[in-house]
Amino acid sequence: MDVPHREEEYVLIQYRAYSMMDSSRVSTFVISIMLIVYGSFRSLNLEQQNKEAAAEKEKDNNYSGPNPNTENDNVQTIDTCQAMFLPIGASISLLIMFLFFDSLQMVFAVCTAILATVAFAFLLLPMCQYLVRPCSSGQKISFGWCGRFTAAEIIAFCMSLCIVCIWVLTGHWLLMDALGMGLCVSFIALVRLPSLKVSTLLLVGLLLYDVFWVFFSSYIFSANVMVKVATRPAENPVGVLAKKLHFTGLVRDAPKLSLPGKLVFPSMQNAGHFSMLGLGDIVMPGLLLCFVLRFDAYKRMQLNLAESGLAPPTYHHKISYFHCSLLGYFLGLLTATVSSEVFRAAQPALLYLVPFTLLPLLTMAYLKGDLRRMWHEPFLVLPTPKYQDV
Repeated sequence: MDVPHREEEYVLIQYRAYSMMDSSRVSTFVISIMLIVYGSFRSLNLEQQNKEAAAEKEKDNNYSGPNPNTENDNVQTIDTCQAMFLPIGASISLLIMFLFFDSLQMVFAVCTAILATVAFAFLLLPMCQYLVRPCSSGQKISFGWCGRFTAAEIIAFCMSLCIVCIWVLTGHWLLMDALGMGLCVSFIALVRLPSLKVSTLLLVGLLLYDVFWVFFSSYIFSANVMVKVATRPAENPVGVLAKKLHFTGLVRDAPKLSLPGKLVFPSMQNAGHFSMLGLGDIVMPGLLLCFVLRFDAYKRMQLNLAESGLAPPTYHHKISYFHCSLLGYFLGLLTATVSSEVFRAAQPALLYLVPFTLLPLLTMAYLKGDLRRMWHEPFLVLPTPKYQDV
């Protein structure tokens, strides 16, 4: 009598295993990892460019003293206070969107469109710089109070604006994903974590934020606040404007907009099935990986400046912090995917991503002897001894 029951369990296990290998799941893994890697290296490249520009400026001004402004003015560094209060601010913003979405949805849509335009232009900028390099001198063009921009920056902005306009008119998920990717890369590249202490405070706080709003908000608000806000479409600004101008045909054709606060990947095997990953589940671990990539590069630079006679590196010293954290992110995302299939419910991805990225990093930093330095002042220039363990 147990044979049919066991066969049903076996078929169910096969179905869930097949679901995890669905094209939408694979796309989620590949795209999220690519965004983190690209955003991290983009941040590292920006830092190197800023140092080179600062060195040239000092040379032109014949200034030999230390320059405190070697960091890019556009880069925002999160301090301890901001890391502690960011989950609180995110909770307030989420609650406002949940309670007053109908009244403020036009504001949300317009603000999102503006941010997405700037972010996607940042994503397109390297490609535009490569294309216009043969026919442009790199001189900046003045636009009055708006500032001065290069030809590549102007082209990237115009292309981004066209993409946003098409997204507003069509509401297509692929364009929404493209804008979300721009937001991810821009945030990872332009926001920095100064130390492992700040990184830990931020990620642990956001883990608690994610767990509360996914698991426990339904007991207070009779709905899963996180899922409700993430999946709620907004009125199209074009449709609202056409309604006021009495363009009935345009009102009927204007689709509702799913705001690019997430990446959505439809399944090629199951019609109507899709995988969804919030931008915060990419950006916040991405900030940590960006931090450790910068520390790896800084440590290599310090070792290159050191004298010969260094002790041969041990096995665990050969593994970079970035590769360790990236592997942890992959395993965390895999665990979150398995959990969502097992429990058949939305899972707070940071519940799995934070431990799988942070704990291996702390362990490796302790084994390498870098934990105290990374915790407080990871980029402080210290005199390099002649003999040291690397």
